[in-house]
Amino acid sequence: MDSLRVYASTIRPCFCACAHPSTLSTSSYKTHLRFLLPSLPPLRPLHLRLSPPLSAVSSPESQTRDEQQQEGDNNPSSVSMDRKVRLQVRLDHQVQFGDHVAIRGSTKELGSWKTNVPLSWTKNGWVCLLEFKGTDHIEFKFITVKKDSTMVWEAGQNRVLKLPVAGHFTTVATWDATQTNLELHPLDEQLQLQVQGEEGKPYDGATSSVSETAEASPFVGQWQGKPVSFMRSNDHRTHETQMKWDTSGLHGLPLKFVQADQNARNWWRKLDIVRDIIAGGLQGEDRLEALLYSAIYLKWINTGQITCFEDGGHHRPNRHAEISRLIFRELERHTARKDISPQEVLVIRKIHPCLPSFKAEFTASVPLTRIRDIAHRNDIPHDLKLQIKHTIQNKLHRNAGPEDLVATEAMLAKITKNPGEYSEPFVKEFKIFHLELKDFFNAGSLAEQLESIRESMDEYGISALNSFLECKKNMDAASESNAAREDVNKLLFKTMESLNVLRETIVKGLESGLRNDAPDSAIAMRQKWRLCEIGLEDYSFVLLSRFLNELEVLGGASWLAANVQSKNVNLWNDSLGALIIGIHQLKLSGWKPEECGCIENELIAWSKRGLSEREGNEDGKTIWSLRLKATLDRSKRLTDEYTEELLKIFPQKVQILGKALGIPENSVRTYTEAEIRAGVIFQVSKLCTVLLKAVRSTLGSQGWDVLVPGAASGKLVQVERIVPGSLPSSVEGPIILVVNRADGDEEVTAAGRNIVGVILQQELPHLSHLGVRARQEKVVFVTCEDEEKVVDIQRLIGSYVRLEASTAGVNLKLSSSMDTDDNSSMRSSSDDNVSGVEVPSFSFSRISNFDQGASSAGVILLPDAEIQTSGAKAAACGLLSSVSEVSDKVHSDQGVPALFRVPSGAVLPFGSMELELERSNSTETFRSILEKIETAKLEGGEQKVVTINSRN
Repeated sequence: MDSLRVYASTIRPCFCACAHPSTLSTSSYKTHLRFLLPSLPPLRPLHLRLSPPLSAVSSPESQTRDEQQQEGDNNPSSVSMDRKVRLQVRLDHQVQFGDHVAIRGSTKELGSWKTNVPLSWTKNGWVCLLEFKGTDHIEFKFITVKKDSTMVWEAGQNRVLKLPVAGHFTTVATWDATQTNLELHPLDEQLQLQVQGEEGKPYDGATSSVSETAEASPFVGQWQGKPVSFMRSNDHRTHETQMKWDTSGLHGLPLKFVQADQNARNWWRKLDIVRDIIAGGLQGEDRLEALLYSAIYLKWINTGQITCFEDGGHHRPNRHAEISRLIFRELERHTARKDISPQEVLVIRKIHPCLPSFKAEFTASVPLTRIRDIAHRNDIPHDLKLQIKHTIQNKLHRNAGPEDLVATEAMLAKITKNPGEYSEPFVKEFKIFHLELKDFFNAGSLAEQLESIRESMDEYGISALNSFLECKKNMDAASESNAAREDVNKLLFKTMESLNVLRETIVKGLESGLRNDAPDSAIAMRQKWRLCEIGLEDYSFVLLSRFLNELEVLGGASWLAANVQSKNVNLWNDSLGALIIGIHQLKLSGWKPEECGCIENELIAWSKRGLSEREGNEDGKTIWSLRLKATLDRSKRLTDEYTEELLKIFPQKVQILGKALGIPENSVRTYTEAEIRAGVIFQVSKLCTVLLKAVRSTLGSQGWDVLVPGAASGKLVQVERIVPGSLPSSVEGPIILVVNRADGDEEVTAAGRNIVGVILQQELPHLSHLGVRARQEKVVFVTCEDEEKVVDIQRLIGSYVRLEASTAGVNLKLSSSMDTDDNSSMRSSSDDNVSGVEVPSFSFSRISNFDQGASSAGVILLPDAEIQTSGAKAAACGLLSSVSEVSDKVHSDQGVPALFRVPSGAVLPFGSMELELERSNSTETFRSILEKIETAKLEGGEQKVVTINSRN
């Protein structure tokens, strides 16, 4: 029971970075939740360390020095003994290479308006750490000191800053924005050490600790756009690919998206389209539609399938960051609405990871300046300078886009490929820039994202964070070692449990919503919290996948069923515990939380209750299995409903927008399936399938498993696999297939569009490619592994049958051919004298709709080959032939034509041989010969003789 530690604990909601504690109701402290917890300290209220900012100038709401002094008298412990104020000042400003920034002000610490106090350059901007004593307020301005020692003062009036009595604070300023109120935030001691550096020296980003192995971004791993080309001059436009738009038949939001995209070449303009759509759409009735099209559009931008180009303008990344902040605010406000639908919650969660960061360093007037300094270094070859300048620096500062992160990672791979080829300070500085750019695109690893919110968490939150990061580190190390399986399983569960606790903590911190007066810094931190919460959900997918792999190694459903037979159900605890964690993850994602909570409680109850010898007059094993099966069925319905919702809301929208924007057909077709299979719902569904199979085996049920419920009537036809050409040529009308084997990657309609039902004689994951496509195409789909039931099915081959599938069971009955066209009543198999109908094996390699090809068109030219008439390979060769005809119009990066040719060809479509046999009245002769060959024995050379005779 070590892995199933169940607590009923009170968790107080944490205060969000942008929610003042006073906004939370007393009742919110009384939330109770049962879930799996690791061995952590007792739960405490979570208070984010990022306090509401103090106004830096006088205002009716700001607390004056006298008021603070009065509070200090009443609470001496709240004020430091020496009454010092330590202030970190950070300026977001870009200067010319060789220039630097200083500050002058009214106090001795600020040079008394006579002496410059220099600021140090860090990866976050120009910084200095100052200490004041007994000062009511300070006045100051920033200065740019040129190479020739001339000085340029920032414009406007002197900055005035009221100081608290004591404490450590930080503030961020922007050049020339002297009228803007500066905000003071508490400064973490750890951050002070970072600013001071070792031995009190100013922090220098170039000497900061950087991982020797730069961690690649998962963002880049999903890239499907054009490959990176390193340029030595500004020739981005020569590398552009031609976009195609098709507005025919469009109206409403899709038309608005496509028309706007035609005039939005670069990333910030495309982001602005989304901002406009969301801002308007969330105020109207078509809220879900606006969110759906926005999510699809942003996903294709981030994967490079919608290409971003330069448009001749000059907009630094701060423009993108500001638009992202506006979108984020709208999404957070909508999420807090009481009438938000579960579908809207799901879609919003898919939008957040596609938005760039809007932290203060990215909304500064000149962000991401490190790359400029890198491009001007004197310790790298001139050719490399040009490549960095024109491929990354200039492009990033003119028209930043996702392709810039791809280019940066490609450049990083180039300069680190051969250690020692380039100077170590240069490589280290480039790694720092890579981290900054990943931060801007919100493309950091999960660990990097979590570290970014550490400073805003309280003691309990940091404890949960440390626990998870330690578990994750050990888990990653164990994956690369030969640790004992038992130790790996324990560590795996500890990691899943610590993830549960940390994500619960973060979700509680986000519950209070977004204040209307929340400062920009708090909103930026809230975005980080939101992305960490989503990232933890994604990582739970990985952990559950590892658990399922370990379970399969042990024997999967058979191993679980054997343990029940031996009355050792304690070995089920890990599997049920993993399912509880998976269900809890769905709950935290906002998918039917009440239902998730009920399922969790049931699973916990059955785990704790265990197996009795007998319950009343019934066998205890049977009662335990029946109880568990009911809860597992409930869990399965939960995952099926999630899948159904995605299949209901996404495919049509994806098809419409994909066609209009010229997205590759395969990307459009697999979009929804990829969304389903990439989510934690996929692993929960797989785990439910394994557990249900084990329970059915324990109960001795008939071995049916329903992937797609429904009812269908048609002719029962057996095939080996679902592949093009597998259907008999003579079969017309609706067909129910009996399939011997499947890999899970097939598509039902590839074999024929008249297939209405499938009976697969093996187990298949519900969310496999085949299962998802069958659900999307509304094909009734069941599996059956019971040998006796399979024999009964074989007796009905060739007959018209009615297949009914639901959670209550599966019925396969004889039906008249007329019943396939209407809903007339069915006759059960007991009312008929059923005789088996043999389906000749030769027909298994044919296709049902060959009439469209062979019977009318004869030989098909290669460019006209289609999957339905000629097969997938011939169709692919035909596509290659068509592409070769226009290959002279495509050129490489160096201007060389991509010209190629393919041999001419033709195709004999499916059914050609049968057609010729019919024309020559040889069909019966062929069948007779084929039957002799298939029934001839190998012994004595009988089959060889029959084969030789057939050739004559």
